[in-house]
Amino acid sequence: MIESTIEKLESLQLYGFVSALREQFESVTYQDLPFEDRLSFLVEQEYLRKKNLKISRRLKLAQLRQPATIEQIEFKPSRGLNKSYILDLANGNWVREHHNLIITGATGVGKSFIACALGDRLCKSGFSVRYVKTASFIQELITARHDGSFKRLNAATKGVDVLILDEWMRDLLPIVETREIFDLLDDRFRIASCIFVAQIPVVDWYKNIADPTLSEAILDRVVYDSLRLEITGDSMRKGTSSVQLQTPEMVLRESGSGMQADSVATLR
Repeated sequence: MIESTIEKLESLQLYGFVSALREQFESVTYQDLPFEDRLSFLVEQEYLRKKNLKISRRLKLAQLRQPATIEQIEFKPSRGLNKSYILDLANGNWVREHHNLIITGATGVGKSFIACALGDRLCKSGFSVRYVKTASFIQELITARHDGSFKRLNAATKGVDVLILDEWMRDLLPIVETREIFDLLDDRFRIASCIFVAQIPVVDWYKNIADPTLSEAILDRVVYDSLRLEITGDSMRKGTSSVQLQTPEMVLRESGSGMQADSVATLR
């Protein structure tokens, strides 16, 4: 009779319930517990299994650039990060209110990492997330218009609670790409949220858009409904590089385009 019951439970895809039920049969720990407690444990295990399955699916669909969690964020004073503010962002109230988030900072300060960490937490809180690199995503939209798949792609994008646009404003936007961005943001305006990850300061966005009229329309839909997070400090890659700099043989010069090495570094 028990095996017949288990087969029926499995046909209903209640695999967590079945696993917990087998555990109760195999362990004396549960024998003295009331029926209600044992039933509650069975239901809880099934609930947790389905909850974790949904989280795994959301994380898979999010396609986050890197595995990152809120707990892994380094709150060094030099980074200018307010821990309470980050934790408040992780709660997702701004997503429920359909606001946006703008993350800015120099190269390597950890903008993408924090965006992915927030994306990870939001997925675990029940929100749908998708990470894209802006330039590649624009080309995906343009291609979809020509091959007939735009309607499907557009519908899928509209349904995402949080769209992470990394490398935002990295390149100058010509007219065609500007129109795609405008349509995208107009469709999501006060309906769904975006995280804009940009090295370029917000004050310089205007001149990176070819069409002045569309530029004003885009910024009007982004700037006023967005929270801000500016990250300061040195590149985080300095502390994670596997390259050991040799001194005094190696001399690094500061230049406007970054660091230039005068000699060869060796691996640790």
